[in-house]
Amino acid sequence: MNRRKYINNLSTVSLLLILVLMQVNGCSRNRMKKTISVDQKMELANSYYDQSKFNRAAELYLDVVFERSSKYTPTAQFRLAESYFNQKRFSEAIFEYQEFIRLFPEHSNANIAYFRIGECYMNTSLNAHYSQYETVAAIDAFEVFLDRFPFDENREDALNYIQESQYKLLEKKYYNGYIYYKLYDYSAALMYFDEIITLGNRNDLDRKSRYYAALIFTERNNKQQAEAMMQSLQNYYPEESETEKIERIFSRSFR
Repeated sequence: MNRRKYINNLSTVSLLLILVLMQVNGCSRNRMKKTISVDQKMELANSYYDQSKFNRAAELYLDVVFERSSKYTPTAQFRLAESYFNQKRFSEAIFEYQEFIRLFPEHSNANIAYFRIGECYMNTSLNAHYSQYETVAAIDAFEVFLDRFPFDENREDALNYIQESQYKLLEKKYYNGYIYYKLYDYSAALMYFDEIITLGNRNDLDRKSRYYAALIFTERNNKQQAEAMMQSLQNYYPEESETEKIERIFSRSFR
């Protein structure tokens, strides 16, 4: 056996021994982390990562990241973020992706980091009934990604995410309008419904917004505007239940 092969085999055996010892118990693992070299930490972290043991991998990648002068720092920083992402620890992942971009803006994985930030925000975005801070942040992140990498392989996914997020923001507007309608604050309700109607989309939100706008005009005894909104429902959604309902309500209210 030549010298190089012997050294490589010895290194592999050493790594396996370290892995076994670190898995015996947590205390041993923590003590071992302090004594092994950066090269061994990186090799062991990659081993955990390849086995999808992302929690353990993240611990070691974090140690390597603290070695700012290490040749492994860029890879460790990126894989630390990826480890958090794969554990669904999205807030921590966002921070680490941002650190990766800040420290290594020209790295070959920068495009993935920008895209992942958008995905993290998408994954933490709340139902449309609640605050949409994360939804807005997701749109911003994907727009930055598309601006920097307009021909990236994830371009279509980013565009789809933006479209999905924009629809959720419209849902939020609709729910705001609906809440104000229930509170009898018709002026505020109409403000939100009008924003949706003005877009001219033909979807559930547009249909329901027209329906509640027609109800408000009927409640206000504004026959002209109620009739105009009812006619728009008849034109765009002739077979929908909201159209039938508003026709009955209109005929009773304006005999």
